Amino acid sequence: MASRRRRHTPEQIIRKLREGEKQLGQGMGLAEVCKHLEITEATCTGGVISTAE
Repeated sequence: MASRRRRHTPEQIIRKLREGEKQLGQGMGLAEVCKHLEITEATCTGGVISTAE
């Protein structure tokens, strides 16, 4: 049985982006932030969350 793809509301996405930026600012590594937010590293490095300021 195939699992359904999880969809997030716009509010959930914005919350995750803000939390990710905050964690990066606190010195967490990108891989740690992705794991904490439960998103793939490919999503992080694809420009959703960037380490550039």
